[in-house]
Amino acid sequence: MEQLVTIELFGQPYTFKTQSDIPWAKEVADYLVREVSRVEGSQSGSMSNTNKITVMISAALNIAKECLEAKRERQVVVDELTRRSAGWIQVLDRCAAQAENHSDGQLSIGV
Repeated sequence: MEQLVTIELFGQPYTFKTQSDIPWAKEVADYLVREVSRVEGSQSGSMSNTNKITVMISAALNIAKECLEAKRERQVVVDELTRRSAGWIQVLDRCAAQAENHSDGQLSIGV
């Protein structure tokens, strides 16, 4: 179900339709507002329409950079977990093979 979220940028309200739940959509929108305000505060002088576009592009690039950094960090974790999981699967496979080869139920596990 579509819902509406309103934010204010440069003193103007902007309303967006969202199919996400309202708290999540509001959190995303508020993140944009905070980033725009941060970029805007770091620039001096009056805000012309050109400067507003520059602020929006700078904010978008900052958010995209954060997103890509998070993706890279997540991929490093996924790669490490994949590597470690493969090692444990090999250990478990060796244990299972030893169990199949021992009819007395006694295992010698060399982990």
